[in-house]
Amino acid sequence: MLKYILKKSRVRNLIPFILFFCVIGIHVGAIGKEGYAMKLDIKSTVFGEGDLIPEKYTCDGADVSPPLSWSQPPEGTKSMVLICDDPDAPMGTWVHWVLYGLSPDTLEISENIPDHKEILSGAKHGINDFRKYGYGGPCPPGGTHRYFFRLYAVDTEVDLNPGATKGEVLEAIKGHVLAEGQLMGRYRR
Repeated sequence: MLKYILKKSRVRNLIPFILFFCVIGIHVGAIGKEGYAMKLDIKSTVFGEGDLIPEKYTCDGADVSPPLSWSQPPEGTKSMVLICDDPDAPMGTWVHWVLYGLSPDTLEISENIPDHKEILSGAKHGINDFRKYGYGGPCPPGGTHRYFFRLYAVDTEVDLNPGATKGEVLEAIKGHVLAEGQLMGRYRR
């Protein structure tokens, strides 16, 4: 019956247009907050994308956080979130740094950010997988690991106390991400 209706009606001629607008609608919807339409450029003066992270910023050195800077976040950004993790860890992704509540006016952080619960005019440290506040540098048990520094611009204040986990922070910003950027460095012991 449907075949007969399509054959005999003008609906058949509309199908390409209907499909086109469905695809466009899906694409436009994907460019919303969770589609990361805007990219943030994040960089460091001590290593580039895919480069080796200097020993100073690892457990084999001073184990201090590296200096980072990034591009201006989009209009409507209320807060910034920074997470560093290692997806190559033998027991699954290992979280090295969780920092949230950064002011959208902050476009850089210097090296050796203190591991206090609250820093930089109200930003908060979460707990990393070393069970500490602040940054814990690369310390792979073997082989070369990748370390992703991910930065998120969000349209809300992250309403979490210091000590939140990566999972809790990502859940809190779900549906609120306006832009994202990442910098990947490597380290081998």
